[in-house]
Amino acid sequence: MRRHRRVRRNVVGTPERPRLCVFRSVNHIYAQVINDEQGHTLAAASDLEADIRQQANGKRKTEVASLVGQRLAERALEKGIGTVVFDRGGYKFHGRVKALADAARKGGLVF
Repeated sequence: MRRHRRVRRNVVGTPERPRLCVFRSVNHIYAQVINDEQGHTLAAASDLEADIRQQANGKRKTEVASLVGQRLAERALEKGIGTVVFDRGGYKFHGRVKALADAARKGGLVF
């Protein structure tokens, strides 16, 4: 929780550069692009979506996280969002969080 507060103190989403927030549970991973000034979620993706679940069948959690990152990048670019601020949510930047971030970068988001 300390690490999460420390990250959130410095990372704020604006309309020009919204915040890409990652939540990682034991089994699932979720990501959102958020405008903190208005409190609106602009784009979201998770591994609970039906099409990602079909692609994720038999894959490891890091591979599933990269699918979520790709899908989030597609949705953000459709809405005209090209640059974001990455909020790792207090999680260490490795494993699933890093896989999601790398896939979002590869998908076209800049951060």
